[in-house]
Amino acid sequence: MATGNGWYLIGPLIAVGLVGFLGAVFWRMGLQWTLSREPETGDPCAAGLAIFGEPDDYGLLCAAAVTGDAEVADEIRRLLGDAGIRATQAVARDGRTAVLVFPEQVEEARRLVGAL
Repeated sequence: MATGNGWYLIGPLIAVGLVGFLGAVFWRMGLQWTLSREPETGDPCAAGLAIFGEPDDYGLLCAAAVTGDAEVADEIRRLLGDAGIRATQAVARDGRTAVLVFPEQVEEARRLVGAL
């Protein structure tokens, strides 16, 4: 092709048009997603630095037991460890201590804790 007739501009123009079109589609999808949420009524920072969406969200772990006494939670954690279930503890904002295990072992852990 000869460079004098302008055919060399068609490829970049198609690419720019396609990127613009995809950008408009994705922007529109993102805009609908943000506009569909209800506005928050309270201060988002009132609860402090929140890593998780819900205050009782422990990521990949599930609560097998929740107690108000840290010594009881330690005893439950040791009991689960003796049974071969890996467990840890976390203190909630209200001061209660949760004993956390993986979801695959939560039923067995709750049975063991319920037997106490």
